[in-house]
Parts: sequence; C-alpha cells; structure tokens
Amino acid sequence: MAEQLWKGRFSKAVDARVNDFNSSIRFDQRMVRQDINGSMAHATMLGEQGIIPEEDREAILTGLQEILADLDSGALTIDPTAEDIHTFIEQTLTARIGDAGKRLHTGRSRNDQVALDIRLTLRDETAGLTEQILALIEALCAQAEKNKESVMPGYTHLQRAQPVTMGHQLMAYVWMLLRDCGRLQDAVARMMRDCPLGSGALAGTTYPLDRELTAQLLGFDGPCPNSLDGVSDRDFCIEIAAALSICMMHLSRLSEEIILWSSWEFKFIELDDAFTTGSSIMPQKKNPDVTELIRGKTGRVYGDLNTLLVMMKGLSLAYDKDMQEDKEAMWDAIDTLSLCLRTLTPMLATMTTLPDNMRAAAARGFINATDCADYLTKKGMPFRDAYKLTGAMVSDCLGAGKTLEQLSLEEFRAYSPLFAPDIYQAIDLLTCCEGRASYGGPSRASVQAQIDAARARVAALRAEADGDEADDAGDGPDPQQD
Repeated sequence: MAEQLWKGRFSKAVDARVNDFNSSIRFDQRMVRQDINGSMAHATMLGEQGIIPEEDREAILTGLQEILADLDSGALTIDPTAEDIHTFIEQTLTARIGDAGKRLHTGRSRNDQVALDIRLTLRDETAGLTEQILALIEALCAQAEKNKESVMPGYTHLQRAQPVTMGHQLMAYVWMLLRDCGRLQDAVARMMRDCPLGSGALAGTTYPLDRELTAQLLGFDGPCPNSLDGVSDRDFCIEIAAALSICMMHLSRLSEEIILWSSWEFKFIELDDAFTTGSSIMPQKKNPDVTELIRGKTGRVYGDLNTLLVMMKGLSLAYDKDMQEDKEAMWDAIDTLSLCLRTLTPMLATMTTLPDNMRAAAARGFINATDCADYLTKKGMPFRDAYKLTGAMVSDCLGAGKTLEQLSLEEFRAYSPLFAPDIYQAIDLLTCCEGRASYGGPSRASVQAQIDAARARVAALRAEADGDEADDAGDGPDPQQD
C-alpha cells in the first residue's frame, strides 16, 4: 500500500477503514494529466528561482513527462491504494529519480495543488462539452433549414395559439443552447483569472516563489491575490454546475417537445427506430426513452449543483475535508450532460418531420383567427369589434365542424361586407407566418437569417476554442529545455 505523505506526525497506523474512507484516488485520478502539468510548471518556477538545483529541476521535468507517456501507453497504471493522485505521482516520480523527486513539493501544499488541478480539469472538460453542444446546435439548424415552411401550431398554455413553423420552433432551442455555451465560457474565463498555485496550505510560503510565472505557464491571467481565497472556495465549481444545470433544463424542455410531438396525439415527427425502444407486452409501442431519460437525468444534475452549494455553505476558512466532495459532483454533472448530448444529437439529426400532420393540426386550431381579425382591422373595423366578430365566427365554425378556410365567401360576407376574395390569402397558414416578418419572427427569411447567424456564432466559438488550444499547447515548460 502507498505510504501517506503526512505519516511523520503519527505514532500508529491509520485504521484501514479510515484509509478507505479518506482516499480520493478513485475519482481524483481523472485529474492526472492536469496534476502533472501543474507540477511541471511548479518545478520550472522552482528552478528559475534557484529554490531547487537546476539538475533536480531537469530530472523532475523529464521524470514527469515520462510518467505521463507511460500512463498514456499503459506501461504504468495508477495504484488504487494510493491516497490521492498527487501522492501517486510524487511517489512514482521519487521512485524513478530519487531524492530530486522529494523536492517537487517545495513551497506547495496539496491544498493549492488540488485547487489548481480541478480548475485545469474543468477548463478542459468544459471545452469538450461546448463542442458537444455546438454539434447539437448544428443538428437543430439542419432540421430547421429543412422545415422553414413546415407550418405547425405555436402554443401558449399548451393550447394552439398562432402559426409558426417547425424551423422557427427548433431555432428557439438553438439560441438557448448558444447562451449555454456563453455561460460556460464566462464561468471558465472567471475561473482562469486567478491561479491558486503558490497559496500553500492557506498562508502562502516563505520561499521566494514567482507566482506570475506559474500562472502564465498554466494559462491563467495571474495569481490569486489572496492565499486564503485561493484554496478555500469552490464558487467556480458551483458556477459551472449551475451552467450545466441550465443546459440540462433546456435539453429537458426540448425532450418534452419531442415526447409530445412523437405521440399519436400529435404525430408531428417520427423518431428513427435506432433511437427508440419497444414494449415487452405491447407490440405497437415505440417509446421515446432517450428523451424521457434526459428529463430524469436533469434532476440528477440539479442534485449535483445542490451538493456543491450545501457542501460549501457552512465552511469556515480555509480548506476543509468536506471539499473533497466537489469532484464527484462535478464529474457526475459533466458526464451526465455529455451522455445526454451524445445521444440526443444523432436522434435529432435522424428525426423525420411530418409537415402534413402539423399543418392539419394548425388548421384545426383556428390559429389564424388573429390574422382574420387583423384583416378586418386593416379594412377599417376597430380592432375590438374585429376581435369580437372573429370570436363569434370561430364559435360558429366549431359548431359546424369547419375551419375558417372552409367558409365560403358568401358565409364570410354574411359576417361583414368588408370580407373580399383576398381573405383566403390573408388567413392561409403559410401566409400568416410570412406576414410576421418582424425581426426574430417565423417567416422563411427570418428563420434563415437566424440559421445563418447561429452557424456564424458556432464557427466563431470553434475558432476561439482552436485559438485557446494553440495557446494551451504553448503553456508549460519544455522538459528538454536548456
């Protein structure tokens, strides 16, 4: 079993049950690459400042790079009995390069080390999540473009309200998801302002550290200005978890739409067989289990956010062991959202829309009644009178089992002599959508403009991410330098 780094203070061995309870290796090993990168930056700084000999710095950097390569190749596996990933890396390094490895931790605590590692890991993990969200946005834009003329009922209170198109409906979710990407960007930018490395356990260190250098090497704007704050807060975890929760909420709302639209009561869409399941007893069933699970998993991510909030709410400064719980909650939220995105995106890409069914539902819902009233208003009738007259027409149509479009011109003129043959064009459902040409509306031109703008934003976000990756590739020390 790996030896604890802190055992010198104790006269007897820790109970095995306490070791198991205390250990975090099973979940903090996820940060192994970030831990090594942080240690390389720290060792580089120690050498630059003359805190450790130059030859020890070179040995540490080379040893850490070899450990990372061996982990990547499978030549080295992480010891599950190690207390944490930091202990495993340091002890493996020391076993390979001798006393020089023992100098790596000079001027550093596991408190600032883990505060750094989780920040670097979240930066990398959120970049992957953002790319997954962008892929979903692309799938939605493609479906929206195919359905710019697919008229469907727009709903308020889940009652048919006004005509929109499926393209317009889907683009609403695109803008929600783009804001989710923005929230993640903002949270990461705030997190990467202040580097905690060099904060020590809580009160800094007596060594002449160059904290500006380590911050620069690791991609931070600068060092955190207060050592207590550097090691004792996890507000950045909470902020990212909140952004993930909002994104899950949007996926859950979209999932609810898919569930409704794929039901026989709506039948606006048909899901591909590859993304549905059947019943063990009812052979006719085709269940949207993917979207139902997304609704359920949304509550799970909310729980992860709540875990972080409750974990932090009563902690005094500085570090407390409670904060070890941050990682499991964060990894679960990240993995859950990733799984949902990975499954939902191809499901939407292969979804078939049924425009005839959507249009029939729109016609039956009298969602062009507002347009009929607007027609009369434009002919000179006061709006309130037009509203009242159109309501009476709808009531009569319901009694007669007709829609407004099915009324003859004579029937229209029996309500008002203002009606003329152009009424049929005015209340045509696609015309109703096209007439709503205001910015952000459901007209074909508006939907296409939204699609073009969204795709441009996706391209810009990817370009920003590529630039950040290039910057990150330049971060950190070269183990073969000098």
